[in-house]
Amino acid sequence: MLEATSWSGRVHLPAGQGAAASVEVEIDLRRLDVVEGTGGVRPLTERDRADIRTSMQKVLRTGSHPIARFTSSRVQLDGDEATVVGDFFLGGRSRPLELAARRAPGGTIVGSAQVVQTAWGITPYTGLFGALRLRDAVDVEVELHLPAP
Repeated sequence: MLEATSWSGRVHLPAGQGAAASVEVEIDLRRLDVVEGTGGVRPLTERDRADIRTSMQKVLRTGSHPIARFTSSRVQLDGDEATVVGDFFLGGRSRPLELAARRAPGGTIVGSAQVVQTAWGITPYTGLFGALRLRDAVDVEVELHLPAP
């Protein structure tokens, strides 16, 4: 599991009828942390984590494209749920992406989307001489803690 430690975003939810909601998010791909790896023969060591971070930077082409960006083109609200459709820029390519979101207890917004790496020209990560493989379809989970009104 990876965690984005440097990101920013803006959610605009207008009060008026007919006004369009929007979402924009930027993620600094150079600041992805390796939180955990599961299914391996042994737990990840700090050296494993460092090797994964180094390989990930190459795979994601962060030297030339350090920022991933999502910009919505449509937000459909339905009670406590939303479908957010837009363009996701990753590794120099922009492709459509759909995010399903819902309001959870305590004012938290949770959502998920699936990024198929090869659609953005990314070869799925392999490491430890092929013993560690990342699926082509990567699940992206979002959790936002909103301030109390």
